[in-house]
Amino acid sequence: MSLTQFSFSSAFALGFLGLAFHRTHLLSALLCLEGMMLSLYIAFSLWALELESMNFSTAPLLLLAFSACEASAGLALLVATSRTHGTDHLHSLNLLGC
Repeated sequence: MSLTQFSFSSAFALGFLGLAFHRTHLLSALLCLEGMMLSLYIAFSLWALELESMNFSTAPLLLLAFSACEASAGLALLVATSRTHGTDHLHSLNLLGC
């Protein structure tokens, strides 16, 4: 495993561990998701450059588009929960209370 592959896989793993263990605020969970998506985007971009094929050049762009949609939906949920519940703590969100 090269140094670049190790750095991107460790960045993805750190984002996943942050998402798994630090689930107090919705904003921190969204930031961990964005860090994971950023590491995947850079890894896919370098992978497409290493293969030098035009078939794989659209994969990073599709991932970036889905990442932007995920970020906008996450921020919309953050604003909606902040308005309805008054906070962005994840423990205040109860599915049975909806």
